[in-house]
Amino acid sequence: MTPVLRSFAARAVGQAISLFARFMTAPRAIWQGIEPVARQRVYFANHSSNGDFVLLWTVLPPPLRRQTRPVAALDYWLKSPLRAFIGRDVFNAVLIDRRPEARTTDPVAQMVEALDQGSSLILFPEGQRNSSDAVLLPFKSGLYHLAKARPEVDLVPVWIANLNKVMPKGEIIPVPLICTLTFGAALHLSPEEAKDAFLARASSALLALGQLQR
Repeated sequence: MTPVLRSFAARAVGQAISLFARFMTAPRAIWQGIEPVARQRVYFANHSSNGDFVLLWTVLPPPLRRQTRPVAALDYWLKSPLRAFIGRDVFNAVLIDRRPEARTTDPVAQMVEALDQGSSLILFPEGQRNSSDAVLLPFKSGLYHLAKARPEVDLVPVWIANLNKVMPKGEIIPVPLICTLTFGAALHLSPEEAKDAFLARASSALLALGQLQR
């Protein structure tokens, strides 16, 4: 496939995925504490469904969507040629190897490089899909290291509601259901703020948005 044809196919598939996501979930974006303006950001959200980043990407206005890259698992998105095409070409994902013993690039360095190239990011600080009874899993340290490396970048909490009910774990056929994504006020790392204190503050900000949906 030529680069031009590949680029055209990627745009067409991206539009199809976005339309399907909108048809199945009728997603509603609530900009609770921030406006959808062209500013570099890291959107960090709860993670309860494999479709989380697709839905978040879908509800962003087109100018923001074009500059926003999801941070995703390399082992999942390179499992087949189709997934690799969607992950790399459609979403331009920052693919992170979750196997410490096999990775050759530092995940934080990969994300910082993407930010330095002008991209915004979609990140799930829980590090894995939450299939437990806990509302939110403890955050991994990546969000803190990003905040420390690029303190000027907005860190925007986003609570995704109901998507885990649209595609329950183990199910193949999605269930149509309205989903809501609530965007909160941006966070920044305070001078001398410790890692654990910052991650607790970021987690609390996200949980507070979730309380609005109950």
